[in-house]
Amino acid sequence: MNRSGQIIYTSIVQALHELRANKLRTFLSLLGVTIGIFCIIAVKTVLDSMKNNIRTEISSLGSDVLYIGRWPWMDEGGEYKWWEFWRRPSMGEKELKAVLHDVKSIECATLCYQGGSLTVKRNDQEIEGVSGYAVTTDFDKVQDIDIEKGRYLSMSELDGGSYSVVIGNSVYNALFPSGGSAIGKTLAFKGKKFKIVGVMRKVGENMAGFNFDAGLIFPYYTAAAFEDVTSVNRDPTLIVKTGSEQNVEDAKLEVEGALRRVRKVPPGEKNNFAINQLSQISERLDTMFTSINLIGGVIGLFSLIVGMFGIANIMFVTVKERTKVIGLKKAIGAKKESILLEFLVEAVTLCLAGGLIGIIFVLLLSLLLTYGIDYPVTLSLQNFVYGVLISVVVGVLAGIIPARSASRLDPVVAIRSH
Repeated sequence: MNRSGQIIYTSIVQALHELRANKLRTFLSLLGVTIGIFCIIAVKTVLDSMKNNIRTEISSLGSDVLYIGRWPWMDEGGEYKWWEFWRRPSMGEKELKAVLHDVKSIECATLCYQGGSLTVKRNDQEIEGVSGYAVTTDFDKVQDIDIEKGRYLSMSELDGGSYSVVIGNSVYNALFPSGGSAIGKTLAFKGKKFKIVGVMRKVGENMAGFNFDAGLIFPYYTAAAFEDVTSVNRDPTLIVKTGSEQNVEDAKLEVEGALRRVRKVPPGEKNNFAINQLSQISERLDTMFTSINLIGGVIGLFSLIVGMFGIANIMFVTVKERTKVIGLKKAIGAKKESILLEFLVEAVTLCLAGGLIGIIFVLLLSLLLTYGIDYPVTLSLQNFVYGVLISVVVGVLAGIIPARSASRLDPVVAIRSH
């Protein structure tokens, strides 16, 4: 082993000895570095996981899907003019037919009317706050409808306005607390009886706002038979699947043109409808994530500064305690660079110890989120390497001044010191 390697090895051993010999002092000094690294890496890990989960959900829902209705999901530049959007006409059957007839570049289109918060009854069982989704044909092609028991609504049921319904997992558990088959049984809402033909698998609420677990799906034309689905208080959504991410923008322009024609919107006037995409939410969230990442970085930076002063304090105390040893080393020929490297490596080792403890806490947090609350966390080697590099930089900054002061000690004065 060469001289530099020997110095580095000895310095690391000496630093570990300091950790064991002065546990409380070292713990308090490393706490700032540990908290700083934890804040920075934890924020980056959680945000990366959120981004990956959102991208996965967008991919599963379809990044080639357009959601068209009265309300834009984001402001259209400037103030969100809800009073104007509220006066817009609702989507309806004529808009659906216009898109299906005039736009050749799409794969399918469907209408979905959310019938508000429903109270659903079956015998003595009753559940409130159920989301009712009245849909037309092809709704299952634009949304991920996973049937656990039974089947989805047939085309004849959807087009014929039958009183058939597919219920969500939470609705099934509430109405059938003792279990058993729900297929063929009846339930009632809005004063009408419906026959259950299917039960959906538990999926959770998605980014498009559909909560199928606490919801039920029934034919749009059935809802239209007993209530006005296009009134000012209703807002059916026209959902269009373009079939390819590459032609989304072209299809969007064609859909816009078809809707303007069927609604007789004069040239030069604004659209009286909003075309929304999940990518809008993703872009807005990316901006929000950047801000959160910055805040987490600032908090971590302050913690690291505190930790850096703590490590610097340890190193100054260490230099003071080893002044005679430093004098003896220099007296027998040790160079300034060797003394400088020795204390610098020791400071970096201490910071790495604090940083690794912070990374271990991040790993524990990821396990808690993944298995405790069922939120998948993406662990990135890049983030861990980032944490290690930050620890090294903090160690260099914390140790450089004490190391330089040690390397510049006069050997005679050092040996005579008390």
